[in-house]
Amino acid sequence: MLSSFNTKLLNYAELAVKVGVNIQKDQYLYISCSTDNLELARIITTIAYEQGAKQVFVDFADDVLTRTRYEKAPQNSFDFFPPWKIQEREWLAEQGAAFLSIMSQSPDLLKGIEHTRIAASQKASGEALRNYYNLLQADKFSWTVIAAPSPKWAAIVFPHLPKEEQVIALWEAIFDATRAKLENPVAAWAEHNQQLGSKAQYLTAKRYQTLHYTAPGTDLTVTLPEGHLWAGGGSANTQGHAFMPNMPTEEIFTAPLKTGVNGYVSSTKPLSYGGNIIDRFKLTFENGRIIDFEAEQGQDILAALIGTDEGSHYLGEVALVPHNSPISQSNLLFYNTLFDENASNHFAIGRAYAFCIEGGKTMSSEELLENGLNQSLTHVDFMIGSGQMNIDGITADGQVEPIFRDGNWAF
Repeated sequence: MLSSFNTKLLNYAELAVKVGVNIQKDQYLYISCSTDNLELARIITTIAYEQGAKQVFVDFADDVLTRTRYEKAPQNSFDFFPPWKIQEREWLAEQGAAFLSIMSQSPDLLKGIEHTRIAASQKASGEALRNYYNLLQADKFSWTVIAAPSPKWAAIVFPHLPKEEQVIALWEAIFDATRAKLENPVAAWAEHNQQLGSKAQYLTAKRYQTLHYTAPGTDLTVTLPEGHLWAGGGSANTQGHAFMPNMPTEEIFTAPLKTGVNGYVSSTKPLSYGGNIIDRFKLTFENGRIIDFEAEQGQDILAALIGTDEGSHYLGEVALVPHNSPISQSNLLFYNTLFDENASNHFAIGRAYAFCIEGGKTMSSEELLENGLNQSLTHVDFMIGSGQMNIDGITADGQVEPIFRDGNWAF
């Protein structure tokens, strides 16, 4: 294990460029980043140019400015999304650019903000970037999401530590979760990707018709669409270049049949959404649709999420993560979906990934819907796994086979 912070930070940046987006010669790179992480953005930019990037564009956000807007801007400004931002994303996507997002926002940045403002802003961005997200979820270009600490996020994860130690503690947790502490992290990721891929191939070959989830607060059946495909680890864009969409990643996932979810499921970790925390919530489904919900914290925010559009009343992703995964075993609650979803089985409300069905990458939104894959402006993961969860796979002829027992793989 490496001990030097600068070495681990350099490793992390190299992973983002070489494994995450896998930048190619003469390719554009678009980075979205917080002002809290200017240093990381500079290192990533340097490595990207050294790897042959044509030009790197960095789009900065600032938590203070974001909060100020939600507090001070007029209500009628929140249903507006800048058209030049749409043109920027779509033009870069058409040029085959790579997109790298660095997450660091405080989980409760917008706590106390009127939920109608948050809902209007989320819907406006979803509608404006609909085409961009359709291209993203069909793997038309390379993209990755990583994270880096901000002081306020670190304070929520490590409230017991002195203020001056919180950010470095979160950095160390991120380095652990992304294998950046290892001597050869690129090789480690290649091995990890192979292991995830073998699990995905096994489940795809099984062709389970239905999954049955049971755990305290959960009894849910999920029908899978005909021709569904399980994915995990890396993917490849339409040019055939490999990339790693999420770093870290520990999940194997597919899409449910839109109308095939029945029963109820309870969350096992808080969900940070729209700058707020939604916690201890339960969803009830009938023929795929959420027909009832309740949350001990963030009820209004959950209602706004589900009410985004018609598709946000349905699920778009089914993901399996063993309870003994490294992030889960760290016993840290990150209050950040990128990490917490990789410590727990989870579902996603909203849009399904096109590549989770045979031929899906070339299907239109209408064709995907006809084949049972949900379409929506949003895609929000929420965590439902625990060490008490069992999952059975049920074949078309009624055979029941264990997939998870006591939160871990049963095969």
